[in-house]
Amino acid sequence: MPAPAGDGAFAPPPGTAWNRVSPRMPWHWRLAVVLRGIPVAVVGGWWIHQGGGMAGLLVWVLALLVSCVLVWGVGELSYRSAGYLERADDLLVTGGVFVRRLVVVPYGRMQFVDVTAGLLERWMGIATVRLHTAAAATDARIPGLPAAEAAQLRDRLAHKGEARSMGL
Repeated sequence: MPAPAGDGAFAPPPGTAWNRVSPRMPWHWRLAVVLRGIPVAVVGGWWIHQGGGMAGLLVWVLALLVSCVLVWGVGELSYRSAGYLERADDLLVTGGVFVRRLVVVPYGRMQFVDVTAGLLERWMGIATVRLHTAAAATDARIPGLPAAEAAQLRDRLAHKGEARSMGL
């Protein structure tokens, strides 16, 4: 199947391939959305049942099922679009479902790299690597990396950043 027009802007450079994130990433995304959605589903179901009776409750359950299908699909698409690539002088990070994004961060511009993992991420053995530069708008983050890979990437990026900033 040919790539949609405009996807060439997000293709890896010739002769390279994106490093993919963990296949646990879409499951993390789905679980996080479900955990956030449970209180809304319960309160909404109770409220609709009080005002709309059984027919309203059925419509609410149908809306929840459609939402679950959408969450499932968006989680998978998010996983398939996420990736990163370490080059000699910079790091490329790509991702996004509705809006694709490709960020190029020169190692010499990095100020610090941090690794974060919430409770659910730690339970699933994944982490998020964030790159910070002097520009506040730069938000290069790589979610869903296996924890050991995230630590190794953090160390490699910190080393490359230090080596590139020595010339300033």
